[in-house]
Amino acid sequence: MIKSCVTIALVPQIKTGPWIFWEDLEAGMAKAAKLGFDAIELFTASPDAISIPRLKELLEKYKLKLAAVGTGAGKVIHGLTLTDPDSEIRKKAISFISDMIDFGAALGAPAIIGSMQGNVLPESNREETMSWLAEGLNKLGKHAESNQVILIYEPLNRYETNLLNTLEAGSNFLDTLETKSVKLLADLFHMNIEEGNPEESILNWGKNIGHVHFADSNRRPMGFGHTSMKPIAEALNTIGYSDYASAEAFPYPDPDAAAEQTIAEFRKWFR
Repeated sequence: MIKSCVTIALVPQIKTGPWIFWEDLEAGMAKAAKLGFDAIELFTASPDAISIPRLKELLEKYKLKLAAVGTGAGKVIHGLTLTDPDSEIRKKAISFISDMIDFGAALGAPAIIGSMQGNVLPESNREETMSWLAEGLNKLGKHAESNQVILIYEPLNRYETNLLNTLEAGSNFLDTLETKSVKLLADLFHMNIEEGNPEESILNWGKNIGHVHFADSNRRPMGFGHTSMKPIAEALNTIGYSDYASAEAFPYPDPDAAAEQTIAEFRKWFR
């Protein structure tokens, strides 16, 4: 059974980003629990932004799971990516993500690599850049495996990265890796831009999907854009997807209304 999830961000530098709840972790968790969400996806500035015992205590208090942890602060705050031409920056990026893997794994949750994947820069060679990405994912995938979790890699749209933009491209790249512990994030917002047929891509490459971002075509909560959700929901059910559909969406028109809209749409398609 697919499980519901809502995002909570605790990083002031990304306040304009697509996250439903902000700043107050417990208040966000309380609202998520009241609405009936199964889990939260958490974005923190660092692995030690909140203690693991405290987070575990709150999860138990509100009967929620930790679905995943984001790593975007590594780029937003520290300027780190896995494909930077500077080898020292790449090492720091791997170290930051490794620490986030440890943080999430303590509560059974994977880390997500989105913006920290980086780009092929104008002065860089694509083949070399992709080798850096492969090197980083191989190291991090093995680290995740040693922590008994997977690692989530997110194909982003062309306006955010020029590395891998579709589930097909992501799947083909994963096939070249030594590690088998990296899975893909099917973000419905990015897929609306890059996939000619999102449901067909899910059916074709579903074996590699480890997480879903549940947001509409305009990055608002599902139901506020033009995504054709019925065939997508059918495709996810057909492949037997049973992990999280997480609302990485703008808090439109406000966080509470966005959360209510999300859980209503989730129940419409997955319950």
